[in-house]
Amino acid sequence: MERISLGVKGMTCNHCVMSVTNALKGVDGVKAATVSLEQETAKVTYDESKTSLEQLKQAVVDAGYQPE
Repeated sequence: MERISLGVKGMTCNHCVMSVTNALKGVDGVKAATVSLEQETAKVTYDESKTSLEQLKQAVVDAGYQPE
């Protein structure tokens, strides 16, 4: 399992947090995702054999936010 902290820009409310959380959890191989509005981060635990950092970033983009 790989653990990363990914910056997420563009979130303004708890609905945004839920959107990013659901987008990340929807990626095959993601075991856990915790998103913080205050810190503008997403902490993700994932199986690196099933997904990649690029796929996680794309999920954030598809949800309408900017990964860092």
